[in-house]
Amino acid sequence: MKRTLMVGLSAALLSSSLIPTLADAKSNEHRSHQAIKHIEFLSMHAPKTIDQMVKTYTDAKVKITYKNGKTEVKALDYNQLFLSQDKIVDNKGQKIAAGTPIDVNGDPIIDRSVPDKPEAFVSDAPDSNSLLEVHGKKYLVSHFEYDSIDNAGNAVRGLPASMTLTEVTQDKKTGKLAVKKSSKIDFKNVNGLWTPCNGSTTPWGTHLGSEEYEPDARAFEADSNSSAYKEVSAFAERYFGDASKANPYFYGFTPEISVDRKGQSSVVKHYSTGRFSHEMMQVLPDQKTAIFGDDGNNTMMFMYVADKKKDFSKGTLYAAKFNQTKATEGGAGKLEWIKLGHSSDAAVKKIIDNGTTFSDIFETATEPTPGFTAVKTAASKNVEYLKVKPGMEKAAAFLESRRYGVILGATSEFNKMEGITVNEKDKKAYIALSYVSGSTEKQAGAVQDDIQFEKRESGVTYELNLGRAKKIDSSYVPTRMNALVIGEDLAQPDAYGNTANPNLVANPDNLAYSAASNTLFIGEDSSLHTNNFVWAYDLKTKKLSRILSVPVGAEATGLRSLDRVGGYSYLLSNYQHPGEGLDGKQITAVDPKELEQAMQDGIGIQKTGGVGYLSGLPTGTKSYSHHH
Repeated sequence: MKRTLMVGLSAALLSSSLIPTLADAKSNEHRSHQAIKHIEFLSMHAPKTIDQMVKTYTDAKVKITYKNGKTEVKALDYNQLFLSQDKIVDNKGQKIAAGTPIDVNGDPIIDRSVPDKPEAFVSDAPDSNSLLEVHGKKYLVSHFEYDSIDNAGNAVRGLPASMTLTEVTQDKKTGKLAVKKSSKIDFKNVNGLWTPCNGSTTPWGTHLGSEEYEPDARAFEADSNSSAYKEVSAFAERYFGDASKANPYFYGFTPEISVDRKGQSSVVKHYSTGRFSHEMMQVLPDQKTAIFGDDGNNTMMFMYVADKKKDFSKGTLYAAKFNQTKATEGGAGKLEWIKLGHSSDAAVKKIIDNGTTFSDIFETATEPTPGFTAVKTAASKNVEYLKVKPGMEKAAAFLESRRYGVILGATSEFNKMEGITVNEKDKKAYIALSYVSGSTEKQAGAVQDDIQFEKRESGVTYELNLGRAKKIDSSYVPTRMNALVIGEDLAQPDAYGNTANPNLVANPDNLAYSAASNTLFIGEDSSLHTNNFVWAYDLKTKKLSRILSVPVGAEATGLRSLDRVGGYSYLLSNYQHPGEGLDGKQITAVDPKELEQAMQDGIGIQKTGGVGYLSGLPTGTKSYSHHH
């Protein structure tokens, strides 16, 4: 053990970004820069009162044990940077709300649901965050995934989404971040932005977004009454001002956002990373392999290996075949990888721009037929019988990645596959299956049934082993998948209306790994917990600590661990759609009507979401070994 400890120590000392400079030390004498032996998160209680239930707060602490034996306990703090309704964005000489979607001309998209009161839409759903440092300045990229309800109180469908770029300043004495100025990111060169869910920050300082719940191109083409047709047409009408520009194959990809020295943002869409319900794309430490979350029922695990480092415009797309080894306690299995194809963004974009449709790619049958494959994927509620038309393999691989994957033998039975993060030192990645139910269970009459896990509505966070696989040019291929952090379903709701154990994770979604504390942070997207939480899971001791509570009905999003930014550490964390789903809860601990009123009187119900971060995280040098 001693030897690995020394290796860990020298490695940490060699890592220049972790060594405090003299200036650092002088200006921050109140902060200890001694070598840290261990960091332990001390859990907060779940909210008990209405006042606690309607706010975003933490009472958690962090205990730091130093190499010299001294210990220190510090309080964590939640800091709100802005609400999505705050008018911080400079847009064509006006200040608009941070969560305002804009059209192809850069104008706010107007909600006309109340005829005499037209107003710009404002998203209540901030999601992924990236903090980018460019030329000495700090920029926050924030997703605004959708808007839940329009002004007339109806659910909103087919609304173009948006991202906001915010320049932030950092107080050198306290580390506090503040908004300096903000602008909308322009997606007109990629036909707008569809439902950006989670995302990631690349090692080379760009932001990878996502486009979730890709519209079903088959239904779009065949049925003008289908939700796919209606949503893509509504999107085109609102975005281009022209419903005839509707094309489902414009959406379901990974946008990459770069910021230049002048603070200007630019966007490319990576069409060659495949089209599916992109929850997020996570680049692995070789900077050429990436893995993806594919959100929904009957989804697939994908991997992309780029031809060149740091360049995801050209590469090979793979899909996983799951070989189950365990059904209980969250389940486990081995992964083998099937090559779908090799292409470039430009080549796939050309296929789209040629006006390719679903029926150009596939022949269909209505019943089991020789030469056709039975396919059940997230794209359709039905079992489909499909056959790729001659010469259309590339279009199938990159525009219908999931359907084509099933034809080649990949498993399309994952469910609610969401956040991903990576632990470079231990060669592990972590991935969340928010709900382990439906397609992940043993199913009578399923076309595949590769995954037959025991049902766990509260979900599971899995550990992926990364290594080598035959014929794949990467040493970061996921080879095994094992349950790591599991939830517990309750047979009856508790007094707060929870139907999953409130002292365990329910429905993991966002994941973030911190090398400095060897901690896996887990953010919830749960209807089983009345209040959703952010958790810290110590990978060495297996201790789970609740470190943040978000407003009742809200989802915790935008989780990003920043081990060192200007001498400080942060955990970025947002929340979206506060107050959602309150009416269905069986709450007896507090008065449900009073709770709803308090939410309404506070920031409102599904009106706005918050962008912020946890501070108070230690920033000493990391020097312990992860090897257990």
